[in-house]
Amino acid sequence: MSFNTVGIIGAGTMGSGIATTLGQQGVSVRLVDTTEDAVGRGVGAARKFYDRAAEKGKMSAEDAAAAIGRISASTDLQSLAGCDLVIEAIFEELSVKKDLFERLNPVLGAETVVATNTSALRVSDLAETVNDPTRFLGLHYFNPAAINPIVEVVKGEKTDQDIYDRALQFCRDTRKKPIACKDSFGFAINRFFVPYGNEAVRLIDEGLGSTAQIDRVARECMDIAAGPFMVMNLVKPKIMFHAQQNLAPHGAFYALSKGLAEKGDSDYEFEIGDDASGSADSDAVIADRLMASVFFPVLQELDEGVAAAADIDMGASLALRFGKAPCALMDHLGKAEVERIVSGIVSTYGHAMPASLTRVGSFLQG
Repeated sequence: MSFNTVGIIGAGTMGSGIATTLGQQGVSVRLVDTTEDAVGRGVGAARKFYDRAAEKGKMSAEDAAAAIGRISASTDLQSLAGCDLVIEAIFEELSVKKDLFERLNPVLGAETVVATNTSALRVSDLAETVNDPTRFLGLHYFNPAAINPIVEVVKGEKTDQDIYDRALQFCRDTRKKPIACKDSFGFAINRFFVPYGNEAVRLIDEGLGSTAQIDRVARECMDIAAGPFMVMNLVKPKIMFHAQQNLAPHGAFYALSKGLAEKGDSDYEFEIGDDASGSADSDAVIADRLMASVFFPVLQELDEGVAAAADIDMGASLALRFGKAPCALMDHLGKAEVERIVSGIVSTYGHAMPASLTRVGSFLQG
């Protein structure tokens, strides 16, 4: 295996999930957080996952015991000395992450590879803080990391190619499906998924539908089990708020919706009523806006070479459970219809029409 001993900083939902999946795949894990309670909860979450898997016959009791035995916990960064790979999985704030890497620098050896689990920040910006940026990259696991198969593997501007290739293989060795990504705010998946949620809130801001109606239309046009408001309630709207903020450098379309901006990072959920009714006309407007909010960012990232069309669709299908993945859906609709759908964003926000529009109909060929 490319990396045998992996340190994980942050024992919250993401950090504990990454520890859980790696422990199950035979990797020795050192889980670190600031308090005993935090690391205790992280290890407890892993133990609970293994116990349930054993009860359901998905793994033996012996394998469950071996998996939890591979996870050790500490509140001391010094415990990460000697790790082959260290993954940062803390709060999604540039300054907080940079401060951590500065404190981590004197702890790690020259051969340790360092990765960030950031979901939207540029890896190259974070790499400025580490001693050796050639040994730094992004490993963005998707929630719930213990079972979600997708990992975006992000190559920073200075990431060594051999280390990058080892990281891709490590994901495969631990039964994940890696998406090779060029460094860009939001990478391959959140580049469109976060604006899709943001656009749903804009529709509410503009009085174009109810939360229940928008969720219903999304389920119908994207063939998904849960609409944007249900998903945002699951991941917490404040998480979407921070993620959308991080996408702002991409331009005017990526600005925060009024609804997300006003509530900021407070703890709240969207109210989703039982009445999902709406007229055919309003349904059509909502469908166009939601599809545009997905298609436009995908076309832009294809222009930029962030990821391959097939990988974007794999991520949408496996990480987000889109029954109709973006590139396949655009191929199905055809160039003229996709141009009609995304033209609203181009005219409203002053963006250029993405050049990849000319490839619609052949994204997934070959």
